[in-house]
Amino acid sequence: MRHKRSIPNRGFRIADQIQRDLAELIRELKDPRIGLVTLHLVEVTPDYAHAKVYFSVLVGDAKECETALNEAAGYLRNGLFKRLSIHTVPTLHFLFDRTTERAAELNALIQEANATRAKED
Repeated sequence: MRHKRSIPNRGFRIADQIQRDLAELIRELKDPRIGLVTLHLVEVTPDYAHAKVYFSVLVGDAKECETALNEAAGYLRNGLFKRLSIHTVPTLHFLFDRTTERAAELNALIQEANATRAKED
């Protein structure tokens, strides 16, 4: 019983470690298409075969960055092999996360609505 509960926790710990290590490895990449990247979430499949890495870009083109990161996925995975002490290092799949972008858009709309309401008052 106790063993079953520790399995999900292990998955979260590994995903968290992958996220931290990837952030360092990505900073070392020399590809100009990769701008200022922030990793938001790493989701690892239960068998550790695949990991979805959700990111946003502060500076740079999101689509080009996503392409470049996915092209560098094999190199980054090899870097993880050297850093992680797990038997299977997952295949990496990078996905642009628009959450931050959408939040900024909504914030701008709210500020605009508040400014309009202030003028009407």
